[in-house]
Amino acid sequence: MDTQEQPGVSFAGFIISLATTAAVHFGDIPDPSTGEPIEADMGAAGQMIELIALLQEKTHGNLTPDESKLVEDLLYELRMRFVEAQGGERRIIEP
Repeated sequence: MDTQEQPGVSFAGFIISLATTAAVHFGDIPDPSTGEPIEADMGAAGQMIELIALLQEKTHGNLTPDESKLVEDLLYELRMRFVEAQGGERRIIEP
């Protein structure tokens, strides 16, 4: 058993992990568990965007300026990607 203390999860790391999950659902990056490309699941990608927006709403006024900007910027990029994906546009992350 590893007795070293594991570092805690930061808010920024958590939000980025949610955005990465959205990118997986867009089909922009391969499935992390298999390394295989997956078919886009726009419903799941949309849910991840809604989850980040919910966190933005619920944490309003409690984040550092950097955290607030990160959430705002990620939501903007993910929403733009969602609109692009509706028309079959480019991927957010190129393989």
